Amino acid sequence: MALFTFKLPDIGEGIAQAEIVGWHVKVGDWVEEDQPIADMMTDKATVEMESPVAGTVVRLAGEPGDQVSIGSMLVEIETEGEAAAAPASTVETVEASIDAPLPSREGSGVGGEQSELPAVEPAAPASPVPTPNPALEGRRTDVAAPILASPAVRARARELGIDLALVKPNGDHVRHADLDAYLLYGSGQGYRPAGRTAPRADEQVKVIGMRRRIAENMAASKRHIPHFTYVEEIDVTALEEARAQLNAHRGDRPKLTMLPLLIVAICRTLPDFPMLNARYDDEAGVVTRHGAVHLGMATQTDAGLMVPVIRDAQDRNVWQLATEIRRLADAARSGKATSAELSGSTLTLTSLGPLGGIATTPVINRPEVAIIGPNRVIERPMFRGKEIVAAKLMNLSISCDHRVVDGWDAASFVQAVRKLLETPVLLFEG
Repeated sequence: MALFTFKLPDIGEGIAQAEIVGWHVKVGDWVEEDQPIADMMTDKATVEMESPVAGTVVRLAGEPGDQVSIGSMLVEIETEGEAAAAPASTVETVEASIDAPLPSREGSGVGGEQSELPAVEPAAPASPVPTPNPALEGRRTDVAAPILASPAVRARARELGIDLALVKPNGDHVRHADLDAYLLYGSGQGYRPAGRTAPRADEQVKVIGMRRRIAENMAASKRHIPHFTYVEEIDVTALEEARAQLNAHRGDRPKLTMLPLLIVAICRTLPDFPMLNARYDDEAGVVTRHGAVHLGMATQTDAGLMVPVIRDAQDRNVWQLATEIRRLADAARSGKATSAELSGSTLTLTSLGPLGGIATTPVINRPEVAIIGPNRVIERPMFRGKEIVAAKLMNLSISCDHRVVDGWDAASFVQAVRKLLETPVLLFEG
C-alpha cells in the first residue's frame, strides 16, 4: 500500500485558489482512476476534478465552501502500488460563471429572491451494473465510459434515484432534459409519483459557489447604486403582426421572439442617449460611455443567473440576433460559455418571457448604469380615438443608476424606444 497525495492542479486563468463546491466521494470510498471526486469553483468557472489513481480515499481537503490553494492537498488516496508523482490533471468545465458582477433574479429575472440550489451531497458508492432491461432498449449501457453531467444534474439524479448510466444523453453529456425524457419514457425506477411524495424536512443550505457570488454581487449593487425604475406601457399590436409575418417566411432561420426586435429598437435609440450605454467606475470617479453596444442577456441556468454578452449588437440584424441569443443561452445553460462570453457587457436586458409579470424593478448589473426589462404581452381593450379595440400591450421597465442617469433621460429613452416598437417599419429603415 502507498499513500498518494492529489494536489489541486493549476486550473489556469491565473488563479491562486479555488472553492470546494461539492464532493463526489467521502473518506473510506473506493475510487477508480478518472472518477469524478470534487467540483471546484474559480472566478471563471466550476471545474470537475477527477482522480488520477485508483484507491481508497483517506483524507479530504475540507468542506464545501472552503478555499484550497493551487498546489495544496485536495485528496489523499491509499493505493495498492508504489506512491508516484501526481500526473498532469485534466479538468472539464461543467458550469460557467462570469468575471463581471452578476445580477440576481427579482420578478424580471434580475435582483431579488431565487429558490436556493440544493446542497451538493457526497456521492454514494457506484451502483452495480444493472441487468439489461428490454424496456430500456436504446438507453445508455456503456457504464464503463465516463458519464458527463453537471453537478446540478448529478444532484437531481441522486434525489430522484436515477442511475445516470441508464440515461441516454442527447449530446455529449447528460442534461436535465435527458432526465425528463427518462422519467417520461423510461422505467423511472426510484421516482416518486405525484401524490406519494414524502413531506420535506427542514434543511440548511450553505451559500457557496455561484449562489454566494450572486449574493455578494447583488448586495454590492444595491449598496453602491441608487436605483430608480421607470415603467411605460407600449402597444405592440403592429409589432406582433410584423413578427408573425417574419416568422411565416423565416425559412431555416430561427423563430423570432420579441427580444431581437426590442434589441434593434434599443440599439437604434442609444446613440441619442449615450449616458445609458455606459459603465461607472465609482472608485476612480470615471464614467465610460461606450460606442458599441455589448448587450448582456440575463439567462437563468441550473447554476444560477448568468449574463452572456451579445458583442456589437448594433451591427446585427434581427435574424443574427435571434441566432446569437439562442447560441449564448445554450452555452450558458450547458456550462460551455467562456469567460469572454460572460463579461464586458455595457447594458443588460432581462426577460422572463411568459413569466414576465406586469412590471419589474430589475437590479443593475454593476458596473453598468442601466438594465431594461420587458414584461409579458397582454391582450386587452383600449381606446383608439372613439373606438374600443383589442390591443396587445407590454410594459417596458428600465432601472438606472441615479448618479449617472437622470429620470428625464431614462423616460425620454423609453419613449423613443416606444415610438420604434409601435411603428415597426421604422426598425428596418436603412
